[in-house]
Amino acid sequence: MSKKSSDKKNVMEEYLSSLLTEEAALSEPLEQVSKLLDSASIIHSTESKQRELSKQQSNIIADSDSAVGVKEAAVEPVDQPLVLPELSDEPDVEEEKDTQREVTSTTKELENDIAQDTGIYTEPFQTLIFEVAGLSLALPLTELGGIHQLTEVTPIFGKPNWFKGVMLHRDEKMNVVDTAMWVMPDKCNEKLADSAKNQYLIMLDDSGWGLACERIIDTITLQPDDVKWRRFDGNRVWLSGMIKKKMCALVNVKQLIRLLQRGMNSNDN
Repeated sequence: MSKKSSDKKNVMEEYLSSLLTEEAALSEPLEQVSKLLDSASIIHSTESKQRELSKQQSNIIADSDSAVGVKEAAVEPVDQPLVLPELSDEPDVEEEKDTQREVTSTTKELENDIAQDTGIYTEPFQTLIFEVAGLSLALPLTELGGIHQLTEVTPIFGKPNWFKGVMLHRDEKMNVVDTAMWVMPDKCNEKLADSAKNQYLIMLDDSGWGLACERIIDTITLQPDDVKWRRFDGNRVWLSGMIKKKMCALVNVKQLIRLLQRGMNSNDN
């Protein structure tokens, strides 16, 4: 193995190890945050009870004033008998059903948004595994926008160093990302990035953004247990988790697209 290949492999192994150990490093701060949230919940509950008690007292006073007013009004002569409308004790069933349907629909939409943002799958799913500069990445096939041969790329002035430029394909403009430079901005210098012989462009859904890569490795079906999912918020929101047996980073495509559109790299919040 050449010295250049050995150095590239060491960089990749060090980076993957940092991804795997990040969760353990953040576990203690998360426990502290959890305790603070619990304390806040207790305080909120106490304040809510106090507000409810105050509200009940106000209602009692209001009811008393109302009763006095009724007695005073009864003294005045009335020419016509007062006819009160009949009040039904039956609830409006249709209105309750409409409200329940609306709540259920809103809840499902929120759950779908959360599932899309976290990139966590609860059912078996297929992924595409590809490689760049010795680093293996994977993304769900359902969020793959296509694979193209990487051809001439036109640079654009004033863009981040990971933005290689625009590639034309059948009159369609595709934004080309230097994947190694974007994923590992603190570990990948321009020399290492230039050593990558990128041949393909992996398109991210229908966003117009594509990841340059050296080779396509495989497509595999994963079970949820095959992935060590991220369970916390951190700098790498683009990462859904690590595929255990493959030592491969699973990309959260929706979060990655958001970062690219904002001109942010993998280490930006």
